[in-house]
Amino acid sequence: MTLRALLAVLATVLACLALWQLEGQRRGVDIASFTVSDTPVTRYATPEADGPVVVVAHGFAGSRQMMQAYTLDLARAGYRVWAFDFEGHGRNRVPMSGDVNSLDGTTRLLMAQTGRVVRAAVAQEAWAGEVALLGHSMATDIIIRTALEEDRVGPVVAISAFSQAVTETEPDTLLLITGAWEAGLRGFAREAVEMVTPGAGEGQTVQAGAVTRRAVVAPLAEHVAVLHSRLGRAEAIAWLDAAYGRVSDVAVRATGPWFLALMFAIVALAAPLARLLPQRASPARKAMRSRQFVLVVLVPALLAPLLAVQVETRLLPVLVADYLALHLALYGVCQMAFLWVMGRRPEGLRPVAVLALLVWGLGVFGFALDRYGANFWPTPERLAIIMALSLGAVPFMLADAVLARGAPLWQRLASRAGFILSLALAILLDTERLFFLAMIAPVILLFFLIYGLMGRWVAARAGATSVGVALGLILAWALGVSFPLFAPGVTG
Repeated sequence: MTLRALLAVLATVLACLALWQLEGQRRGVDIASFTVSDTPVTRYATPEADGPVVVVAHGFAGSRQMMQAYTLDLARAGYRVWAFDFEGHGRNRVPMSGDVNSLDGTTRLLMAQTGRVVRAAVAQEAWAGEVALLGHSMATDIIIRTALEEDRVGPVVAISAFSQAVTETEPDTLLLITGAWEAGLRGFAREAVEMVTPGAGEGQTVQAGAVTRRAVVAPLAEHVAVLHSRLGRAEAIAWLDAAYGRVSDVAVRATGPWFLALMFAIVALAAPLARLLPQRASPARKAMRSRQFVLVVLVPALLAPLLAVQVETRLLPVLVADYLALHLALYGVCQMAFLWVMGRRPEGLRPVAVLALLVWGLGVFGFALDRYGANFWPTPERLAIIMALSLGAVPFMLADAVLARGAPLWQRLASRAGFILSLALAILLDTERLFFLAMIAPVILLFFLIYGLMGRWVAARAGATSVGVALGLILAWALGVSFPLFAPGVTG
């Protein structure tokens, strides 16, 4: 057996093992999706569950899928869990609206949405007790404020929390879970506990009258990994059990490492699968000279933001999506023009290679991501956004693929860094309008890391053009499903 065949076998075994572990987390849990008004909801519960109701809310640019580690564990512990997509997020077709800087704007609308889900859960489950709320990041402020206004809300679990609504006495039953690498949010959690008992620290449960609070730290976790922390999930179950006078016997299983293992295996399998494509690529050119390379990267990095910020882009109902499409188009066209003059031109298009990369990147990788990690399937409203983004993403990725073909590692890294710095320059030029570009940068970095690697293997067989077109469409898709729909003119 050759080394390549052995690696393919190992990747297949790893994928199967990861799937077995991740599906095991779902085993025995009934999962049903429906809508409450216009809000997509997924209910998680064991067949005979009669425990308390827990409503789960995700953070900014999140979805119900991102909260699965918590929702499935709570369901296996006997709770009846309702997770929902906020307006503008996941598969919710209603855009976010209102003034994001006002408590009476977007915040109030999202609180009203949360309240509707709480009331629907109480009615459908015929639950006479208090409903628990659990949320992450942006949702922590929403659920805390909702808890203060909804009589039916009891214990609250806030993950990576920040809310100015927290006082010495409200909410009265609050668990704060924070990742070890979230320094600022850990500080807020400590302050919330010290409001009740001065000098109290992380890991202590404090009480004063009817108020009970606890702040815990999820080890080796940042703002996303905290959602898979075994310690955090165990603490959430124990907290709710104590609040409801229950005892749960449930094993909290690892999810994050297995999810990463599955994603790694899918990417790794792209290498042997790419070798099944017909060999049609021209030999890779020699590396570009340093002076030429600096010119090809630096000029688009400066020119794209300087030109794009002059255009008032308010066409697409997604935060900064229209600006990003323009920035990508200007960057890609400018870079492609330099490459063309230098004799580095696209090869012929290989439709089979484009289709293969789309099927593996969107179908296989995308399906796994959507099932176990985060929403990756667009609503009909987002299809038009994806098409608009592709007008910029395709020329950008085509230029990137041509530049990367045959380039040494330092040039590939430097070219991608140049684009990130270009986005940073755009933010500096118009911070108020383009601040949310900072949140897109991690998505693009992950895209380069994951899809760039798969594209490199395909390019070795089919050439840069096919890879550039396919990755441009995938990038448009990834951006189109990642960021919230937003219609500031709508008031609910």
